Amino acid sequence: MKKTRIIGAGFCVPDNVVTNDDLSKMMDTSDEWIYSRSGIKERRWADEKTTTSDLAYEASYRAIKQAQIDPDEIDMIVVGTLSSDYFFPGVSAQLQERLNLRNVAAFDIKAACSAFVYSLSIADQFIKTGAAKTILIIGAETQTKLIEKSTEGRDIAVLFGDGAGAAVLQTSSNESCILSTHLHSEGKDLKNLWMEAPGTVENGWVDDAKIFKSKFTPKMNGKEVFRSAVTRFPEVINEALKHNDIKIEDVKLIVPHQANFRISEAVAKRLGVDTEKVYSNIHKYGNTTAASIPIALCEALEQNRISKGDIIILAAFGAGYTWASAAIRW
Repeated sequence: MKKTRIIGAGFCVPDNVVTNDDLSKMMDTSDEWIYSRSGIKERRWADEKTTTSDLAYEASYRAIKQAQIDPDEIDMIVVGTLSSDYFFPGVSAQLQERLNLRNVAAFDIKAACSAFVYSLSIADQFIKTGAAKTILIIGAETQTKLIEKSTEGRDIAVLFGDGAGAAVLQTSSNESCILSTHLHSEGKDLKNLWMEAPGTVENGWVDDAKIFKSKFTPKMNGKEVFRSAVTRFPEVINEALKHNDIKIEDVKLIVPHQANFRISEAVAKRLGVDTEKVYSNIHKYGNTTAASIPIALCEALEQNRISKGDIIILAAFGAGYTWASAAIRW
């Protein structure tokens, strides 16, 4: 069976920096309150003219450039997002046109914070079976366009930021490869982290007389999400370790979804590793949902935290609930 490797990565975040002090002017909060509960100091918010597809395009362009390939080599596009430009079609179709690619397969994955690892796993299967040779995967969000930027929406508003990260995957001819991926979901708690509309339940999003603004903003039961995350993260990381018969000491770096620094600290403690082994950039970007892992991966590479031959693990947990991991030999 063929193997898959990442040959290029790139990311893009909006220029607009929103600090905790900026938020304190919009709602009843403070830098100390936000930082102590999340580890976030600032985040990027897209302006009115910047779309999810704009950020996805720029991240894709940079990943393709780093991969040093001709865009025509790409056979497939997979985009993870829950904040697409339109209800349908997906961002992937827009990217196919903007990148001027031939008529390749293109589809979106709505697995929230786990969407990038889900996309990675899907692409890996296509390449392993020989159905594709070069695949572009992206995690991209402008979720802050959906949040309530007031004291009423504070629990969500202080956490999220916008951005995009992309990777080019190709058939591997050496030991650098995706070792395994592991995907899970549990829908019984979906209302602990969800956005009710737009949707087709009762057609409430179509009839003006039935529209309720609160249905169009994300909702989160923070305590329950935190409790589940600190359980599922170590589980799915250990699953990857066991599957590949490797020890945590063999892992150079864990690159998790950037949900909350307190979650990362708890995960490191449960795994028995130093927090330095669990990469974090949440202080700069907040929670960028599907974009957080590829953005973190790009920065870890830029900082030389990952070298050829290193084993790294990507891990995510998010709405659905969904959770996932990927073990990679760089």
